[in-house]
Amino acid sequence: MDRLRRDGERFMEELSREYYLAHSGQKSSAELQPVYEKYAAILGPDALAMTLDQFRGAAPDSEAHRGLRLLADWLAESQSARALASLDEREISWEGSAVVRLADGRELEYQRVAIELANTADVRERHAIDSARAALVQRELAPLRRERFQRERDITEELGIGDGYNATFELLSGIHLNGLRSECDAFLRETQSMWDDVLPEFLHARLGITKIEATRADALALFRAKEFDRFFPPTSMETSIRKQVREMGIDATASGRVIFDTGDREGKRSRAFCAPVRIPNEVYLVMRPHGGQTDWNTFLHELGHALHFAYMRPDLQYEYRWLGDNSITEGYAMLFDHLMQDVGWLKRYTELGPANLRSFLRAVGFEELHFLRRYAAKLSYEIELYGGGVSWDALPDLYTDRLTTATGFRYSPADAFVDVDPHFYAARYLRAWQLQALLTETLVDRFDADWWRNPRAGPWICSALFGEGQRELAGEQAQRVAGKEISFAPLVRAVTRLLE
Repeated sequence: MDRLRRDGERFMEELSREYYLAHSGQKSSAELQPVYEKYAAILGPDALAMTLDQFRGAAPDSEAHRGLRLLADWLAESQSARALASLDEREISWEGSAVVRLADGRELEYQRVAIELANTADVRERHAIDSARAALVQRELAPLRRERFQRERDITEELGIGDGYNATFELLSGIHLNGLRSECDAFLRETQSMWDDVLPEFLHARLGITKIEATRADALALFRAKEFDRFFPPTSMETSIRKQVREMGIDATASGRVIFDTGDREGKRSRAFCAPVRIPNEVYLVMRPHGGQTDWNTFLHELGHALHFAYMRPDLQYEYRWLGDNSITEGYAMLFDHLMQDVGWLKRYTELGPANLRSFLRAVGFEELHFLRRYAAKLSYEIELYGGGVSWDALPDLYTDRLTTATGFRYSPADAFVDVDPHFYAARYLRAWQLQALLTETLVDRFDADWWRNPRAGPWICSALFGEGQRELAGEQAQRVAGKEISFAPLVRAVTRLLE
């Protein structure tokens, strides 16, 4: 087990560096297979069998059981990840080099398409760009992704750990999928009338279109919210946010351990990410600018991740720093990005004056409700994708039905295997939203409504939250710091207030 932890950390560092260099546009592709080959001894079936044996023999509520569950989950996922490394390399290479060709002869770098869609005002041009993108994805990327999920499910089920992929995930993650899906279904029902009221209003006011016309490409333009750009200038983004973090008693660079990679670069992913290459000593915050308040929100989100990794206790065991319930780190990312919903924070650190606060907060509430409903539908779809009860050929229609029904935006079947973060990451996001709501309430109780500039709050966050890595499940942490169960109830209350 000592060797497993020691070499496991080295493996994760090398793998994370490959992903960082490739997704940030500094390499044309990630060289994953050599890394998996180098560490084959700790990633193979023998290591998994040893870990599962110890996991099953450990006392259920013991610390040993907790750590062994995380190691077993990692090793089980590694069985498919190692076999799929060549596919992942092909996908990363494709995304970095693919070009979308439009009917008028223009060419767009695939990685910039989301940015172009968000910034294109003309609805016909926006739809034309997205149609060309979807056609390319359907021909070239979707088959790669479908093969990946098919093979991942087959390999995992052949391990015989649980009765199917979903049961295996539940056993090793500690997350009950059907319980969470039931919560999501109830949330969708509870917020349906609210969504039906606000969606047509925002579509008409911002884009001049009706719900019947709206596609997912229009959602990107809608939530770009260009009318607020002047209040969120790019020149002051990092300065203002670093100032706020400093006032809270935290160094935003963690004494140089956090490195900011926030400029434009050809080949860089449009989707921002945090790359912890050496935890806690080398952490990259990576984003490609879109413009306006979108960038501020994204920077705050990734900063929450980066500070979490950079302020973890270095003496934590490997599994508590690198593995665990990612609902925790996503909860911290949301804790920071939800500062964009705080009136006091907006007044202090942005140029959004009192005359524009009400309209901005309504816009933020609208976006929050959309993403909650989108991820509730994604989880429902992904349970079917991994569950095996729906044929692979039927999944695209199921995807478009679930996502279109929940959001009101028309989705393309081309994205059925592309719009999926593997291994039920949608469940992590949903639990993170729930955790964030309780953490915010706890910080207000401990450090007042302006906890985000209380110099006592930062050290407590670093010690009581960030320092513990991902040792706990989201529900366990909620009980420890807030004494409550995680649920959608505080999120519904918050969205209702924002939309008033």
